[in-house]
Amino acid sequence: MKQITVIFERDEDSWWVASAKEIAGCHTQGRSISQARQRFLEALGLFVDNPDKVILVEDIRLPATARRVVDASAEARAEADQRAQRAQASTIEAAQTLNRDLELSVRDVSELLGLSHQRVQQLLRPPRARSQPTKHVRKARRATASR
Repeated sequence: MKQITVIFERDEDSWWVASAKEIAGCHTQGRSISQARQRFLEALGLFVDNPDKVILVEDIRLPATARRVVDASAEARAEADQRAQRAQASTIEAAQTLNRDLELSVRDVSELLGLSHQRVQQLLRPPRARSQPTKHVRKARRATASR
């Protein structure tokens, strides 16, 4: 598969210009990054056979201060995701210890952990069952999909 780097830059009128150095003349613009991306994909079809098989690497050019805050935000979100995963694992361990080892009821565990009893029941399921929707949810999804 061919790889193309798409450069997105703001022009003086605040439009996003999308271009690829690898393909002379393949450029476009949009009011948003999303619009410029979509228009670039359309333009790419005029220059390349099977544009769906091209791997696009995006290079969104921002002023240094904006790049720093965007990068800091992404780093903070990644750290928050890691903390959330650790909190989830700790909560599961606490629920299992309280329910199985101390034989506390689901309602007592929920009160101690500050969770609903339904959430505690979900956490006490085996890991595989925890990620699968319940029968009731599957039926609701099927009903929605068939409308």
